[in-house]
Amino acid sequence: MDDFKEKLITLMSYPGMSWNSVFRLLKKDPSLQSLKDYMPQSFQQNLFLPKANTNLTTENPSIPALQTEIIHENIRQFKNNGIEAISILDKNYPALLKEIYQPPWVLFVKGNLNLLDKQPKLAVVGSRQATQYGKNAISLMFPRLVEKGLVIVSGLATGIDTLAHEYAMKNGGNTIAVIAGGLYHVYPKENAELAREMMKTQLVVSEYPPDTKPMRWHFPARNRIISGMSNGTFIIEAKRKSGSLITANYAVNEGREVFSLPGSIFNPSSLGTNDLIKQGAKLVMSSEDILEELRL
Repeated sequence: MDDFKEKLITLMSYPGMSWNSVFRLLKKDPSLQSLKDYMPQSFQQNLFLPKANTNLTTENPSIPALQTEIIHENIRQFKNNGIEAISILDKNYPALLKEIYQPPWVLFVKGNLNLLDKQPKLAVVGSRQATQYGKNAISLMFPRLVEKGLVIVSGLATGIDTLAHEYAMKNGGNTIAVIAGGLYHVYPKENAELAREMMKTQLVVSEYPPDTKPMRWHFPARNRIISGMSNGTFIIEAKRKSGSLITANYAVNEGREVFSLPGSIFNPSSLGTNDLIKQGAKLVMSSEDILEELRL
C-alpha cells in the first residue's frame, strides 16, 4: 500500500473525522505530506480541530484507534483478510461514484473487484418488511435483468435488499452489497452468512475502515453509495418515510434513473413507491420497463 493511501486511511480512523475535514486537508495538502508522523497531534495541527475533540495521546486507552501501531497493524491485516482499499485516486474506483456529492475517499472492499467496473448497475432497495408481492416481483423480473448483465446493488438489509442479493445469485448474476459500518461488523447479524458468501464470489463494500462498528447515521449515508455507483435505482416497496426513499432522492439529485413498483393503495409498503411515481419515477410493471430506459 502506498504512503498516501495509508495516511488517508489513518485519517479516516480518527474519531469524529468528517468528509469535510478530509476535504479541507486535501485541499491544503493534496499529497498529505504534512502528516509525516501519523500522530494525533499532527492531525490536530493540520485540521484545526477543536480542543474538545482532541484529548489525543497514544497513552489514552479510551481511543486506541489512534495508537499508531494499532492503526498500522490493522492496515497490514487487510491483505491477510482479503480486503482491498481503493482510494478515490485509484484507477479502479467506480467512475459513476466519483460524480456524486461527497464521494467516499476510500472504499474498503472484499470479493470480486471486477464488479466495480462491470456495467450497467441497478440499485434495488425496499422495505425491511418485504411482502409476498415484493418477493413475487423480484422473482418475476430478476431472471431477465440478470440475463441482460445488470449488476444488482443493494444494502444487505433484511427484506427487499436481502432478496435482491439472493435472487441475483440464484439466477447466476452478480451483486454488490454496500454496508453500514466496516467489513468486520456486518449488520444485521442474520445476514452474516450471506455476506460471507458474497465476499467469496460477489462483492461487499464499505466506506469505513473494517473495524468500524455501524452507527445509526451510517445507514442513510451509505444510501448515496448504493445509488451513486448505479445507473438507476429501483424501489420495490417503501413506506412514506423510509430509507429507500432517501436512496431514491440521492438518485434524483445525481441525475440517475428512478424506477418504482406500483402497489395497492391499501398496502402501507406501496404508499412510498406510489408517491415516487406521482413525482415522476418510471412505473415498472415488467423487467422491460427498466431495460428500455437503460437502453439494453
